[in-house]
Amino acid sequence: MDNQNEYSSVAVTAEQIVSWPRVAAGSVMIAFSLPTFITGIEVYQGLTVPDTVWALIIGSVLLTIIGGTMGAIGAKTRLSSYLLVRIAFGDRGAGVVNLAFALSLIGWFGVNIDLFSGAVSHLLLDVFEIHIPDWPIEMAAGICMIITTIFGFKAINILASIMVPVLVVVTAMMFWAAYNQLSLEQFWYFEKSATLTLSDAVSAIVGAIIVGAIILPDITRFSKHWTGGVYTAFWAYMVVELIVLFVAAFAAAAIGQSEILSLMLGLGLGLAAFVIVIAGSWLLNSLNLYSTMLSVEATWPKITGNLYTCLFGLAGIIAAFFDILDMFIAFLSFLAAIFVPVSGVIMVDFLFVRREFYNLDSLNNNVKFSPAAFIAWLLGAALAVFSDVAFMPSFTGITVLDAVLISGIVYALLCNVWSTPVKNVEGEI
Repeated sequence: MDNQNEYSSVAVTAEQIVSWPRVAAGSVMIAFSLPTFITGIEVYQGLTVPDTVWALIIGSVLLTIIGGTMGAIGAKTRLSSYLLVRIAFGDRGAGVVNLAFALSLIGWFGVNIDLFSGAVSHLLLDVFEIHIPDWPIEMAAGICMIITTIFGFKAINILASIMVPVLVVVTAMMFWAAYNQLSLEQFWYFEKSATLTLSDAVSAIVGAIIVGAIILPDITRFSKHWTGGVYTAFWAYMVVELIVLFVAAFAAAAIGQSEILSLMLGLGLGLAAFVIVIAGSWLLNSLNLYSTMLSVEATWPKITGNLYTCLFGLAGIIAAFFDILDMFIAFLSFLAAIFVPVSGVIMVDFLFVRREFYNLDSLNNNVKFSPAAFIAWLLGAALAVFSDVAFMPSFTGITVLDAVLISGIVYALLCNVWSTPVKNVEGEI
């Protein structure tokens, strides 16, 4: 993946601009990935049915607001999310944030390969009676995903454009098969106990997608108009992701299964299950690795090229060997806690504090470190991480929403205490 061609450290040029539906295809397809289906099932398993529906709606609304705002900023400025982080946090501050992004994306890469290998192994055994260990599947899948990433955004976009219609049909098949066994009325009045709080469930939903929502500028910067970022987030999170989460929860209730592969096979999907597993995981991990490289290149420009793409992909494959999938919900909640406050800082900075500095020229004289941004991020993350502690206040009852509000408000207040703006090209503050 060539640094210049992928515009990780410069603004996107006019000849690279495309219509928003083409941009949205990649983001929409992520909603069809295994983690989304699993999250829907896990939320249903932990809540009553009415609370499940509320959690899905609230989580999708929050993601739409965060993703729509971040996506619009990316389309307006033509800058990647990692350059936006540099402007908000300063060069060295962004190094810390972007390193956290890169590590989480590599971990997410490993989670998806772990999911992918287990799913393919299960399906091969059940459908074709072929037994293959997980590790060669993980290696083969990782190599395919690395190759796709090397070809960059265009290859990912082509893959998404081809597979989205197919995945829509497969998800519809899944819903119809479940509906033949359980009506929507029966689903709504299905009695079960709750083991999760509504806040925990919303955090899991947001955590499953939040990294993608915050780095949405990486793809919306190719959109013709800033509204393309809003449309992309709306269709990806408020429409498609919400439907997929609901279908997964509904199917789990219809079959009485909490394991995604057993559920799909129980619904008679068979080969259609392969489509969801392979296509969704392939695209999601290609985007994860693509964004990892953008993060690293934007912070450390000398680290670029296909060799590093392969090395980071290999690190993700190795992560899959450690079975981090066993802590899936905890991992999602951790991602939400760490990254939601970043969006709060950037959104407040762009919308209310220093919009005029969000351009490439400002980076030529960028500050090294923004104390206001860093403190706001840490306070928002601390609130989310320690939300279960008795003395920790909650303003909305939803941890991730509290984290966004706290980080944004604290940042705005601190900017009035001391000045931490980016210097413009003339060197003025």
